[in-house]
Amino acid sequence: MQTNRLEFCGEQIRADVYLAEELKLTRSHVKKICDEGNLLVNGKIAKSNKILKTGDVVEITLPENKNLDVEPENIPLNIVYQDSDLAVIDKPQGMTVHAGNGTNGSTLVNALLYHLDNLSGINGVIRPGIVHRIDKNTSGLLIVAKNDNSHVKLAKQIENKTCKRIYTALLEGVLKEDSGTIQTYIGRNPKDRTKMAVLSYGRLAITEFKVLKRFASHTLCEFSLKTGRTHQIRVHAKHIGHPVVGDKEYGFKNQKFKLDGQLLHAKRIEFVHPTTNENMAFESPLPNYFEKVIKSLGK
Repeated sequence: MQTNRLEFCGEQIRADVYLAEELKLTRSHVKKICDEGNLLVNGKIAKSNKILKTGDVVEITLPENKNLDVEPENIPLNIVYQDSDLAVIDKPQGMTVHAGNGTNGSTLVNALLYHLDNLSGINGVIRPGIVHRIDKNTSGLLIVAKNDNSHVKLAKQIENKTCKRIYTALLEGVLKEDSGTIQTYIGRNPKDRTKMAVLSYGRLAITEFKVLKRFASHTLCEFSLKTGRTHQIRVHAKHIGHPVVGDKEYGFKNQKFKLDGQLLHAKRIEFVHPTTNENMAFESPLPNYFEKVIKSLGK
């Protein structure tokens, strides 16, 4: 059994719709779980059609279900580092981290189950070992936990902002500032629940940026996450008027380059090893398609 506790912020919405989006499960599956008595809203049992209001505390208990089993798949995986406690993976663009709505296989988790002997079980059977995520069309580094003790300690570092995550992105337009901090609230877009948006309510999101290089009509930037909201860098880039190049959800409608996804790469990650307390840091070079676009822009 796994219990998820969430505090709802936003416009009124059905509990099953909200939970399906937050947990990346099908609505029908969430509805079945809720209607079997596994949903609490403000401490009271509720049905799947319960209308949530801002401030409601939502708790849902996910039973172990064979329908959620994820099978190992022999998918090539770039394992940058691994030991008995953790692994650092360099994820390619186009690979989803774990199963969810519309995704049942060929995920990072499927590959991890094939290549690694052990994974933590804290996030249940569909997200074993996953301490943090990066978007499907974002490439780069992420940490995977091999046991529950490591998972708890690594997740705590992310929560306490002692785990440093540095991204490189190519943005549309030319930024005037050399560096800065973007601080807003981010929540589900009320007009499109598959997207996130900067809102007057939601969860605090803080991103630091630094310009690496300016081109005639683009800017190469480095981003440092101080919080870990869904699509945070992409939403913040759009918010300042300079969306990530290649971003089909938050970017310009007419894209100059023929790309399969956004030019956003998780370049560097720093953390303390959960067992040895050793400071660890890993870097990943920009993918070839990213470098190709940069070279095409010239100086």
